[in-house]
Amino acid sequence: MSLDIKICGLSTPETLGAAIAGGASHAGFIFFEKSPRNVTPEEAAPLAARARATGVAAVAVTVDADDDTLDTIVRMVRPDMLQLHGRESPQRIAAIKARHGLPVMKAFAIARRDDLKKLDACRGIADRFLLDAKPPTGSDLPGGNGVSFDWSLLASLDADTDYMLSGGLDAGNVGEALGIANPPGIDVSSGVESAPGIKDTALIEAFFLAVADACEQRKTAALGV
Repeated sequence: MSLDIKICGLSTPETLGAAIAGGASHAGFIFFEKSPRNVTPEEAAPLAARARATGVAAVAVTVDADDDTLDTIVRMVRPDMLQLHGRESPQRIAAIKARHGLPVMKAFAIARRDDLKKLDACRGIADRFLLDAKPPTGSDLPGGNGVSFDWSLLASLDADTDYMLSGGLDAGNVGEALGIANPPGIDVSSGVESAPGIKDTALIEAFFLAVADACEQRKTAALGV
């Protein structure tokens, strides 16, 4: 099973190193002041450079950021991809892509099957989707809340929909999520933290081991062994 794995909300060399060692395909850096995982472009730049040097895509995560903010992030961090986790319209996504010449991953909050219809307006505009759980009432964060949604809803997606599954994933449930949704990619943040915003290298390692175990079990089952 070929699976992209994004560790999001990284902020230290040690936890980035654990993500790289585990086999992450993407490293996410969050630029949103309300988030406990917020980093400045100055802090993220050397981490993103290290990720790129090891073949891991650096993803800049923003929430309804204006052009000046995005200009600074792109200039200083040089991300491989922009993740838009706010209320960005299809027109705004297209404008950001044209301005920066970078692929964009657009996040959507999912709670019911009807929520998946929101993807349609962005097909052919966003390069990838991130499907996250709807935030709990009162949360200031659009993601990273440690809650999940009904993964079986994703069975109704077109087979060619390129997305990452996010929301409440951890070492204990990622195998179940992979078995139900069979996503092209997964994204984890709070599930590898010892406290909000504090990534834990042991939890990152455990997450990768759980993913590897789940993939091996599925491979074995497919072979009928």
